[in-house]
Amino acid sequence: MEKQTKNTEKVKQTLNGHFAWIEADFFIREAVLEDASVIWQTIYDNRDYLRTWLPFVDNLREVADEEEFLKTQLSVPYKERNIVFVIMCGNELCGLIGFVTTDNINHRTEIGYWLIPKYQGRGIMSRCVRHLCKWVVSERGINRIQIRCATGNRPSNAIPQRLGFTLEGIEREGELLLEGKYTDLNVYSILKNEVENWIN
Repeated sequence: MEKQTKNTEKVKQTLNGHFAWIEADFFIREAVLEDASVIWQTIYDNRDYLRTWLPFVDNLREVADEEEFLKTQLSVPYKERNIVFVIMCGNELCGLIGFVTTDNINHRTEIGYWLIPKYQGRGIMSRCVRHLCKWVVSERGINRIQIRCATGNRPSNAIPQRLGFTLEGIEREGELLLEGKYTDLNVYSILKNEVENWIN
């Protein structure tokens, strides 16, 4: 516990944004520009797996592409930005999770995520999604959180199902994948009052 506390303080000193332990060895923190190279390398090393369901992967041809993405995200004021978080195990990047298409007027947002195969099947992403749902409800006053998953992506669908999200329907041909093929998307949602009723 003493080691964890020291590591926490060391990491927090470099941040202006959110930091949280997910479990003993895993934590999330807001991505910063200095993370661009390790994010890019992790995506590159797992490209064949990730590109199946993540259309953006093939557009990340060099570190500069990731740097440009992070610069764009970080240029938005903190309280208004779609925050991107790195998921870390010690010094190793495990994946990313973050908010997309946030609508502050209507108090709604969407969560997107990916995790490299090495860390899947351990409940890590479910804990991360749960944490961000509670955080965005309490800190940002969001009323509706949405997750969209390709119907064929079983690991991704398992997360909102496990957390009690409601499957609202299917967005037909909602995303363009490899080789110009469209995929249907399952649309899940959870509301503020449902998140607040979670047992801690």
